[in-house]
Amino acid sequence: MINLGKEQNPMPEQMPDIRNQNFFEVAEGYTEEMAVREAMRCLNCRKKPCVAGCPVNIRIPDFIEQIAKGEFAKAYQILSEDSSLPAICGRVCPQETQCQGKCVRGAHGEPVAIGRLERFAADWHAAHCKNEDVKPAAFNGHRVAIIGAGPAGLACAGDLVNKGYDVTVYEAMHKAGGVLVYGIPEFRLPKAIVESEIAKLEAKGVTFVTNAVVGRAITVDELMREENYETVFIGTGAGLPSFMNIPGENYIGVCSANEYLTRINLMKAYRPEYDTPIQRAEKIAVVGGGNVAMDAARCAKRMGAKEVYVIYRRSMEELPAREEEVHHAMEEGVIFRELNNPVRILGDANSRVTAIECVRMELGEPDSSGRRRPIPVEGSEFQIPVDMVIMAIGTKLNKLILDTTEKLEPNERGGIGADPEAATNRRGIFAGGDAVTGAATVIKAMGAGKKAAHSMDQLMQGNG
Repeated sequence: MINLGKEQNPMPEQMPDIRNQNFFEVAEGYTEEMAVREAMRCLNCRKKPCVAGCPVNIRIPDFIEQIAKGEFAKAYQILSEDSSLPAICGRVCPQETQCQGKCVRGAHGEPVAIGRLERFAADWHAAHCKNEDVKPAAFNGHRVAIIGAGPAGLACAGDLVNKGYDVTVYEAMHKAGGVLVYGIPEFRLPKAIVESEIAKLEAKGVTFVTNAVVGRAITVDELMREENYETVFIGTGAGLPSFMNIPGENYIGVCSANEYLTRINLMKAYRPEYDTPIQRAEKIAVVGGGNVAMDAARCAKRMGAKEVYVIYRRSMEELPAREEEVHHAMEEGVIFRELNNPVRILGDANSRVTAIECVRMELGEPDSSGRRRPIPVEGSEFQIPVDMVIMAIGTKLNKLILDTTEKLEPNERGGIGADPEAATNRRGIFAGGDAVTGAATVIKAMGAGKKAAHSMDQLMQGNG
């Protein structure tokens, strides 16, 4: 039976005035009844455009059909065939621009809530299949190294270990997970979920080596020559923060969103039993309009800030952050200053931030990004009193691996050069995710990791 309702079944959530004071997950998840009701909205249409919209081509109508039947275990089984991180993707993927954006139900109402159903299936499996026996695949005699334990590296590791490869993942941080643990806040992605997914990979035989900075402790070439890895996948992400290079950026109280979020998420600054040093300010400006900016702003509210401003140089219509995250931020009291662009940061005699000076902008013709180009309005400068500024204007690749790997070529964006099949100019070395494309989504990084795993398998089996 098809549910012809035009609206999605709402997601239960913490109330805004409660959740902006804690780090518990905002969305509370569907009940079984809610999930079945939402799943019945799927038409299981012939062309399945939602599958084409998914970077890892999950069989979306098939798993949703099983939820509609109440066969939740089967739904998870279908999901896990293509996604190694369904509980994570169901929470943080921008479904509205990917699978849900292609859903035909969206033409005359709201699309099927695919992400919510993916999360439900994964959470149901975690709650009801805790003693599931995970058996490693038979070793096929080949060894591979993966650099970076973020989404791309984890997806690559999952596919290769399932094929019987001996997989070792090298991670620079003290904990595996990459951006999933240092970047995305607990209230969007509980870290217990990430730990559970990593534990599953370990149970299958993946070895994680943490505190291992490849390019310093050991090079890619040494991994291949001395450690005898046949192939290497580079999935180091793009974690080097960008700044505006405006006057006052060196004042005390200015930091990158990367640093701020790492201290909160990975180093647990929000928990009183941890002694993580972090600035606690009353008035904070977050510069940028992406998901990272939303994460930083919402964290700032939870860390005690009375006023948090998101300063964005274009209008709200061009804001790149997920609609859901913007909506949640507004509900939680974050103030949006659209069509504003910082020109300098002011400080006191002790070099501590006192204000941020902005110029008002107007929108001109579209630029290369397809968005209307912001143009400064002459003489419109004004100041916002703040005691902290968080820069969330994007990240770029740390060139350590490029600089320490023999003859490894970059691409035109400054990332690692790789073809559509993830192969670099060096035979046996593959790369994917943000390290190649620049900052993108979790699911796109996973798709790159899966593609690399396929290419590595082909090469090692004599087909590449």
